[in-house]
Amino acid sequence: MATPTTQKPCPICSKPSELAFRPFCSQRCKNIDLHRWLAGSYALPAVESEDDEVSLLPPEPRSQAD
Repeated sequence: MATPTTQKPCPICSKPSELAFRPFCSQRCKNIDLHRWLAGSYALPAVESEDDEVSLLPPEPRSQAD
């Protein structure tokens, strides 16, 4: 028995999605989403910790003990 699929709305305009453009409702909404990806709108902000900054520094010279 096939499970019924629930039709989710378009993530751009909330209209019912179309099979040809799934999960979007049209080529227009598909292109809007692509533009957002290429423009970096979906990027997560990076939070750098102090540990990351320290690891980028060159190693400190070691003193030679006699």
